Amino acid sequence: MANIKSAIKRVRTNEDHRLQNQSVKTDVRSHIKKVEALVANKDVDNAKAALQTAVKKIDKAVQKGLIHQNKGNRQKSRLAQQVNGLSA
Repeated sequence: MANIKSAIKRVRTNEDHRLQNQSVKTDVRSHIKKVEALVANKDVDNAKAALQTAVKKIDKAVQKGLIHQNKGNRQKSRLAQQVNGLSA
């Protein structure tokens, strides 16, 4: 354990940020899985609505720097392809 006061504070803030980031990432994954489940059940309307919320969550995670921009774009693209494949 760190002995210096600023190092002790840094350890505490790092842990707080890690927990916050973890919850955001979990939320993003949950929304992605929700869209994929709706696509598997061929529920077009709910899948489109879920896609919108998932895209918002992904964009927010990219904005916060939790996931790389390219990864976020790739996830959004793949989800959109799946949902658009239902309507076609």
